[in-house]
Amino acid sequence: MKAPAGPRALFSVLLAAGLAFPLAGLAEETAVMNKHADITTMCGDKPAKVGLVDGFGGATWFRTAAAEFADEMKKCPNVESVTYLDANGSAQSYNSHINNLIAQGTNVIVAFTHFGDASIPAYRDAKAAGVTIVPYFSQLGGEVGRDYDAIVYQDPVAVGGMWADWLGKTLEGKGNVLFMGGPAGATSSEKFMDGFKAGLEKFPDMTLLEDQYIVTNWNPVDAQQAIAALIAKYPEIDGIASDYGVTTMAAINAFKQAGVPVPAQATLASNNELNCLYLSDVEAGKGWKYFSLDGTTSLVRFAARRALAIYEGTENTEPFGVVSYPYADSEAGIKPLCDPALPPDADMSGLLAAEQLTELLK
Repeated sequence: MKAPAGPRALFSVLLAAGLAFPLAGLAEETAVMNKHADITTMCGDKPAKVGLVDGFGGATWFRTAAAEFADEMKKCPNVESVTYLDANGSAQSYNSHINNLIAQGTNVIVAFTHFGDASIPAYRDAKAAGVTIVPYFSQLGGEVGRDYDAIVYQDPVAVGGMWADWLGKTLEGKGNVLFMGGPAGATSSEKFMDGFKAGLEKFPDMTLLEDQYIVTNWNPVDAQQAIAALIAKYPEIDGIASDYGVTTMAAINAFKQAGVPVPAQATLASNNELNCLYLSDVEAGKGWKYFSLDGTTSLVRFAARRALAIYEGTENTEPFGVVSYPYADSEAGIKPLCDPALPPDADMSGLLAAEQLTELLK
């Protein structure tokens, strides 16, 4: 069961405040990752111990999200402690971390949905123990109120539709396109693909060259090899969508190595390396059409606010579904940030200040 979006009367207030927008074809309203509510109205006065559990926290994206979570919690003086635990890719460790937080008397747990429905029993244990538990990032099975208190999720169908809409308009309704996903069977990539296909239906002269997403394993080497093979297979590729900036970077490298002009690129979760390359190519007169939806590291703040408000009994009218915002758009003149002093995989699209990122990633 999916968490409800709340009364439409409340959404009207959010819409007027710029905190949400309606998406055609969706049953729910959706928040935007660069429009955040004020957590200080939700802090309450009960002392709270909070925890964040990651399935695999080694990547820069997760380190940044964890810092965003801690930064959000600092705004509430009644939050007594923030504990961060990383399962390092182990489902068993992930469940153990949740159980350990329960044993430590943690009041609120936010957990990245790394292992999908397999983690629902651990969430249910937390809920049964009286802990407020809010998984975030992907939608899950299970039942709100029994297995967890709420889910805050990125809306992949909406994002896929936004890529399709941008590519369709940018290519003037004609062209051959592809979609790059992650590993075979990745649920999020499948849902992104569903949204992408649905969005392309508005453009009858657009051709999706491969009916299934291109498997990249979210790995730059695999992605570059896959795109190199497709360049050889198809004489004309006009646009590519991808659900990860790292694979977009790999695709661009494949086209450059093949001596073929870089087609239009629509992506999610860009990074410093990709954005610096784009700006450099534009300055050199070799620019390519580029659209990136970002702010994904700040999704955890929506989950933090939701979880704390539930525990404190305060009001949070934000939608449960969230979509990224346009961080780069060559057609709208939106230029992304580039900072050569930061690591290549740094994500500057969240709410951390530049000095916070520098300190975090130095």
